[in-house]
Amino acid sequence: MKMAPLLQEFVLHFGEMGSRWGINRTVGQIYAVLFLSKTPLNAEEITTALGISRSNTSMGLKELQAWNLVRLRHLPDDRRDYFTTPDDLWEIVRTLVAERKKREIDPTLTKLRELEMQGAQGDPYAEARIAELRELIEMMSTFYEDMNRLETERLVQLMTLGAKLGGLVEKTSRLNPFTRTKG
Repeated sequence: MKMAPLLQEFVLHFGEMGSRWGINRTVGQIYAVLFLSKTPLNAEEITTALGISRSNTSMGLKELQAWNLVRLRHLPDDRRDYFTTPDDLWEIVRTLVAERKKREIDPTLTKLRELEMQGAQGDPYAEARIAELRELIEMMSTFYEDMNRLETERLVQLMTLGAKLGGLVEKTSRLNPFTRTKG
């Protein structure tokens, strides 16, 4: 399978970005090939397209399945497994955010709570910073959960209103003395 220049450039970029996102370069490339493919691909087709080993392809597909970023498909009269990505970009973004939260934010929040439960340890500044960080992460997690419950159409509307809402909040803060921040 010869890749068109556009596809090849996209795949190479996704590989480079994959390492910055905490995944293997090859996993990023596998995802990019699947993302841009009109039809589901089997492991052999992916291996050929990327010029990588079959074992690298298998490991990469397993990792992408663990992240819930690829879907397993079966075609009539074909025993091979085929893979594809969701068509809905919002579903992909929601999956990525949920998985990162589960893998990165939730364990950090658990650790911060554990540290607070230990009680005073003789460093009031550190204890206050840990509490402050926990509160911020909890607030962001609550916000994430609220946004995640919204239908995609509502979320898009909210995002397009973002700057206007920010201006409204700023204007309201200036008018309401109870919402003014220290400064």
